[in-house]
Amino acid sequence: MKAVLLLFSPVSRLVCGIKGNLYARGKLKPRKAPLPVISIGNISFGGSEKTPLAMELIARLLDRGWKPALVSRGYGGQWEKEGGVLSDGAGLRGTWQQGGDEPYMIARRYPGTGVFVGRDKLASCRRAHDLRFTAVVLDDAFQHLRLERDLDIVLIDSRKKLALREGVSSLKRAGIILIRDTAQPGTEEWLKASFPGAAVFKYRTTGRGFISLPDGEMTPPDFFRGKSVLAFCGIANPARFTNLLRELGADVRSSLSFPDHHRYPAASLQKIALRFAATGAEAVVTTEKDAVKIAPSGTALESFPLHALRIGLDIEGGFYDLIEAGLKKAAAVRRDRA
Repeated sequence: MKAVLLLFSPVSRLVCGIKGNLYARGKLKPRKAPLPVISIGNISFGGSEKTPLAMELIARLLDRGWKPALVSRGYGGQWEKEGGVLSDGAGLRGTWQQGGDEPYMIARRYPGTGVFVGRDKLASCRRAHDLRFTAVVLDDAFQHLRLERDLDIVLIDSRKKLALREGVSSLKRAGIILIRDTAQPGTEEWLKASFPGAAVFKYRTTGRGFISLPDGEMTPPDFFRGKSVLAFCGIANPARFTNLLRELGADVRSSLSFPDHHRYPAASLQKIALRFAATGAEAVVTTEKDAVKIAPSGTALESFPLHALRIGLDIEGGFYDLIEAGLKKAAAVRRDRA
């Protein structure tokens, strides 16, 4: 898949470059949502902590008195084309099969949050506004120029030989750029000098704790320190998951990787069970995103100790204050226009 994406990257960069130029020159005009919009995205294919960032943002906005909604394409879900309301802030109105695994995970974790899925992001924003949500977190939308946003947050992966969706010059559209604390030396300084219109913050990925399945009991991040585990996941960058487990002290005896957004049919669960039996590990550990698609009862994993790692981001100070200031400004502008 990585080789395919590297081959496709020049085409994607060309198309995105042409589209970006048309919007910059005013030949194409974005549509404006009726409530403030924060976009989260990146310029490379694959995972770069966009979903953990969306969850951190939602949690902070809830704490600060906002009523946030997530707007997502709902990749792979049954509602991806026609759109749907996965959560109206009062309760779940769909399944992960309908709304997609990541939106469903967020809807379950934050019951007061609205979660709207579908390709037509403006329609989702309008639904959120009608249900009296006060801000939208737009997932994976840096290239979705059809919808105007009040703030673009872009996560940068500084690894070499990445397949890019669009050229680095597109970062001039960003209001905030986030880079990992393990970025190559000089990356932060180069970004600040090259894109002075963007605030640059460092972040680190961390484990918030482990969730025991199916009872949902939360255990601390060091729960598996010194213990042997079998790790499995279906995410864009599985190495980051296993590396984080090791950073938390777990002895990753073996690991299994499945395609991103894998649906875990019975054959996959049987494969995991057989590997667990062969390795002699003490527990099976997966990601929270994968866990929403697995009901251990009645499956090959029913008798095994199964846990999901909750992943979070620690971001430099001032990040959330800057976002809230931008949201308040955007909300005031809309009130003045009303």
